[in-house]
Amino acid sequence: MLNNFIAAYSPDNLRYLFGGLGITLLVSVASIIGSFIIGAILGIVRYVKFKYFSAVVGFIIDVIRNLPLILILFFIYFGLPNIGVKPEVIPAAIFAMTIFESAMLAEIVRSGIQAVDPGQMEGARANGLTYWQGLWHIVLPQALVKMIPAIVSQFISLVKDTSLATIILLPEMLYRSQIIYGQNTNYIIPMFVAIAVLYFIVCYALSVLAHYLEKRQA
Repeated sequence: MLNNFIAAYSPDNLRYLFGGLGITLLVSVASIIGSFIIGAILGIVRYVKFKYFSAVVGFIIDVIRNLPLILILFFIYFGLPNIGVKPEVIPAAIFAMTIFESAMLAEIVRSGIQAVDPGQMEGARANGLTYWQGLWHIVLPQALVKMIPAIVSQFISLVKDTSLATIILLPEMLYRSQIIYGQNTNYIIPMFVAIAVLYFIVCYALSVLAHYLEKRQA
């Protein structure tokens, strides 16, 4: 058993596996940045309740939130070519995960803003700020503190969900581990152990960062 681990963790295999980790981090970071920006905008739109527009946005968000991510990945990578758009696998994975996570984050942002005492906005308006100034300078900073745990939890889920993109042949960690143990089935357990450790390190680092940011904002 020990020999299988030693052989599985050869320099070439580890180099190949860490290359998959790089792809995982690339897709995760790009999706996190994109979904945070889009999700924040959509969440504010839902909170402000623009006539008709907010309702349409809310309907689209609800549809996306109730679809499995793997279905969105399938649609982006295999469906778009039918209308003349053929994305590469990495942009397709980023696009699909950004769409999915934006819908999730939109609800977190909306709920976070609603959790702020309405008196904060009333106080901002009483001191001469416009509605949007009060929202930006008074309400959103307080809402962000309340949202941090939920947002980071969602980002951790996003990192783990990159493994679903193996279905569209994204060369991330899980996909590359399958290539490695496909050459020798004795490497299955060592590869799964290695992937578990790498995912734990990345996700735990996000948790520590969230705790730090929460304390600093508080």
